[in-house]
Amino acid sequence: MTLKKAISGTNLEQAKSHNRRVVIEAIRTNGSLSRAAIARLTALSSQTISNIVEELEMAGVLRPQATLKGARGQPAVPYSINPDGGYSIGLQLDHQLAVGIVTDLSGTMRARVEKSVDQPTPAEAMPLLAAVAGELIASSGLDRTRLFGIGMAMPGPFGVEGMTSVGPTALPGWNDFPVAEELQRLTGIAVTVENDATAAAIGERLYGVARNLDSFVYLFIGTGLGAGLFLDGHLYKGSRHNAGEIGHIIVKPEGLPCDCGKRGCLERYVSLRAAYEKLDLPDPDHASPDLLQELLARGDSRLESWIAGAIDPLRQAIDVLELALDPETIVLGGFMPLPVIEELADRLEPLHLSVSSTRARVTPRVLVGAAGKDTSVLGAAALPIFSETNPQFDVLQKPHGR
Repeated sequence: MTLKKAISGTNLEQAKSHNRRVVIEAIRTNGSLSRAAIARLTALSSQTISNIVEELEMAGVLRPQATLKGARGQPAVPYSINPDGGYSIGLQLDHQLAVGIVTDLSGTMRARVEKSVDQPTPAEAMPLLAAVAGELIASSGLDRTRLFGIGMAMPGPFGVEGMTSVGPTALPGWNDFPVAEELQRLTGIAVTVENDATAAAIGERLYGVARNLDSFVYLFIGTGLGAGLFLDGHLYKGSRHNAGEIGHIIVKPEGLPCDCGKRGCLERYVSLRAAYEKLDLPDPDHASPDLLQELLARGDSRLESWIAGAIDPLRQAIDVLELALDPETIVLGGFMPLPVIEELADRLEPLHLSVSSTRARVTPRVLVGAAGKDTSVLGAAALPIFSETNPQFDVLQKPHGR
């Protein structure tokens, strides 16, 4: 059975929610599909597909397109995702900015709000974020009944003593603060919080270069360095939501000291902070990433020195990820300006020999992810949509009654 991308479904009555997600995912990844094509792709019965498509059309998630004339019988009606079928709010908070956006079901940004902050405490940030959400709803004119929820991205790791100095706990008073619960109390909207690398991986899976991939690693280059892991069709977060914190892998024993207490950690060589320090900036926490793009265009020797020194540690990290996880590709993205990421990617060859070194591969070993400074907040906005539309395969393995 081959159309474009096969997605296995189930006809179990108790798996109705899963089957709805399978149908949405099939159309999202393949484009407009008829009911017969969806049935062939998903291995679901024609009657099951008919019921689900009718339900999703009534809910406004799917919409019919112009009919396709076949050789025999009635013309087939293809269905596509209705952009106005649902909306989501994405929020991002870091040391300098609070950013909020609204996206529709197709991932198109409908509104954007940006506020300057300066290492805000929860008491300062929570009312501000709630106000941003309210402003987005008002300015976009969206139908609140079609709002999936709020997704919020913050840098990790979460709740690890000695390793949270570049994450949300670097801001005063954020350690163990119930972000989702408090923001939901203030807005009355369901809230999902993830680390920025995981949120970016979701965004890439829904709208970016990884939309047809089942296994990939998103390397998020921000203040530090983290990885979002999308493996075998689902996110892998780890037991404490800290999977992918590869920025603290030692790549140079006895190398540069890291805030975590170790020496030679990867993010001491590959991160915005590492680049800023190479540029001898007096206050790296308040430097603009756009500065790196300007210096790259001018051929600044200090930036060139940082790039040259970052290549081997980055190449080493890719080797570890390929050997450990065997992904289809590694995606590079994050807060680092796109031209700088592209420069890093262009210089990675020759990559180390690994299980990914095969001439039969179709996807390049390294891809550059979605462009722009809104990468993580777009991923945050994708969080509620992702939870509604991505098949949850592990649910089907649970015994009845759980």
